[in-house]
Amino acid sequence: MSRNEFTCDCNIIHQHVVEEVLKTMPDENTFNHLADLYKLIGDTTRCRILFALDASEMCVCDLANTLNMTKSSISHQLATLRRSGVVRCRKSGKEVYYMLDDEHIVKLFEIGLEHINHKK
Repeated sequence: MSRNEFTCDCNIIHQHVVEEVLKTMPDENTFNHLADLYKLIGDTTRCRILFALDASEMCVCDLANTLNMTKSSISHQLATLRRSGVVRCRKSGKEVYYMLDDEHIVKLFEIGLEHINHKK
């Protein structure tokens, strides 16, 4: 298979296609936020935290025990995820429980995991 097999050799611009795409294209700020979200969840440690929180809401101690990490490192990652709106927390007495922020984050994580598992 040659390198150029997937290169378009035509000089035709399909103007109606270009115009339709441009009508719905988000602004640059939206793409920046989207890229930031993927960078945020593109960290192995944070992916492990998201996996655990997808299974159940958990406190820092439970996450640290589950992932064999220190409470300090878990707390640091949770703070980053919370500031970015990926996880949220609820307080129950002295304990703080973390969970994925909403169904969009749940779906984003689960679909990504499903895609990876499907390719195996």
